[in-house]
Parts: sequence; structure tokens; C-alpha cells
Amino acid sequence: MNRENKKLQYEKGWYKNHACADSFTCRGCGRLVTPEGAGSAHRNHCPYCLESLHLDVEPGDRASGCGGHMEPVAVWVRRNGEWAIIHRCRRCGALSSNRVAADDNPVLLMSIALRPVGSPPFPLARIEELTELMEESSK
Repeated sequence: MNRENKKLQYEKGWYKNHACADSFTCRGCGRLVTPEGAGSAHRNHCPYCLESLHLDVEPGDRASGCGGHMEPVAVWVRRNGEWAIIHRCRRCGALSSNRVAADDNPVLLMSIALRPVGSPPFPLARIEELTELMEESSK
């Protein structure tokens, strides 16, 4: 990359419109992450552990001064059926959403999606009783 192009990448919003061809070592699991296989031009999290770094305030702006670890805490499905990962910064608590990449760990994605089912906010032994109470209150 010549000096002029390298300087351009530090301008505000440059990453929004330009593909990221840089590899990086994940700070979460230590594995080498390459841009190939993501299914998009913007690799923004590790496909192995799904962690990210808090770099952006708005997607692609690189304006965050935090730099904390973004841990995957949930998944959700967008209107178009595309899955996205909700990340929470361990340092400042900020939340962000990143689309799932083509090569993301499917077992880890499903384990995150099923967390609420595995630990409901009520005892499962009382589900029948709670269902009956709900039916009575709706009458």
C-alpha cells in the first residue's frame, strides 16, 4: 500500500466504503483471522470465538477510543432473515450488532442462541402451574 492510500484509510468513514483486506490475530482466542471466507468485504469479528474489538461508534468510522473486548452475548434475526450477533464491550458496556459471517462457528452461534432456553427466569418444574395461572388470568 503506497503512502497516500495508507493515509486515506485514517480519514473518517474510509472503512465504510472500502473492503478490509487485513488479517489480524484475535485478542480473545489468539488465532489468525483472515478476511477470506467472511462472505462480505468487512470482517469485524473472529469466526472462531466470535469476539470483536470496540473500534467503531458508527459502523466503519473507527472513532471509538475504548478499544475494549466485545464479547458475544446474544444473537437476533433481522427482518430479512439474516442472523446478527449482539456484542457487549467488557470495558464500557456498549452494545453493537454485527451480521453473522459465512464462516462463523455454527456450534458457538447456536449455544449463544439457546442460552435463554437453558436458564429460564423461572423454575421449569413450575411451568405447568405458571401456564394454568396465565390461562386463568386471561379469562
